[in-house]
Amino acid sequence: MMFRRTHSKGRGALAACLLLAAGLVAGSAWADMGVAVVPTQIIYPGQEISPAALKEVEVTNPNLAGGYATRIDEVAGMISQRTLLPGRTIQVSALRQPFAVKRGTTVRLTFAVGSLVISASGTPLENASVGDVIRVRNLDSGVTVSGTVMGDGSVQVMAK
Repeated sequence: MMFRRTHSKGRGALAACLLLAAGLVAGSAWADMGVAVVPTQIIYPGQEISPAALKEVEVTNPNLAGGYATRIDEVAGMISQRTLLPGRTIQVSALRQPFAVKRGTTVRLTFAVGSLVISASGTPLENASVGDVIRVRNLDSGVTVSGTVMGDGSVQVMAK
């Protein structure tokens, strides 16, 4: 077989320029992927997450699954439902709001109809966050009622 030598200096330079341009485009695509929040230490289930235990890092893996936290303020103060490892992204689904009422403590029950407001003391039968509907035992009557947890830690009783 006979091979013919061609002048490839121009083609090689062109190929090198194309590869360099592709690398720059890919590099800029990685830079545009955003940031993710990762822990700097192990965070255990049930532990409140402090801002000091977090840092923001650039995302460089294009195959990274979505659903991770992108800002420290959306994670700080939340409660972890899983063990979070240092340097790993934090999935938003692994977080929950802190409990506003805890089982066995005393809370204020309120019931309002028009201008009539009745209040009493009660004991929640479960832990709950703001907006959750829970069962609460009235301490005076022993009756169990359902109500919505309010932002101030009281429970707004529902009408039957």
